[in-house]
Amino acid sequence: MRSLLTGLYPPSSGTIIVDGKDIRTELAAIRTELGVCPQYDVLFNTLTVREHLLLYGSVKHCQNCSYVDLSQHQYKPVGALSGGMKRRLSIAISFIGNSKTVVLDEPTSGVDPCSRRSIWDVLLKYKAGCTLIFTTHHLDEAEVLSDRIAILQRGQLRCCGSPSYLRETYGQGHSLTLIKKVS
Repeated sequence: MRSLLTGLYPPSSGTIIVDGKDIRTELAAIRTELGVCPQYDVLFNTLTVREHLLLYGSVKHCQNCSYVDLSQHQYKPVGALSGGMKRRLSIAISFIGNSKTVVLDEPTSGVDPCSRRSIWDVLLKYKAGCTLIFTTHHLDEAEVLSDRIAILQRGQLRCCGSPSYLRETYGQGHSLTLIKKVS
């Protein structure tokens, strides 16, 4: 899905409309308003946080780059950051240039629970001004961050709707029954 939305691969049929623009004919215009956070960080260990933001900002022709609560780390080389801080930097990069649509692939993958919650706070803060499209294996994350959830299985859409609609339709939680074998 991310590969189609970012224009890495063309759709085999149909099209994708991003903010009123057709991905088949207006990909360059879409990319100027698109932010992407891949599942694996695309960072350089020897560059500082600030240098990363300036580098990616220059690619998006943006002068003022938000530090997304990374200002106290702006002069640290990325190699010295924790996994959670690296993830926050990747997310910050995806918002550079006031992206109207941001695609995040597993934004909290591999981070500790405290960093995960901190990333949620950042995404909740920025979601009001743009469209966030993200993949996750965490249903609680999808429920907290999403207005609409689509569940895919083996590339097929299985269900789609608001978190409350999915909860009402498909139930809530899991049930586990244990039976102890008496010998």
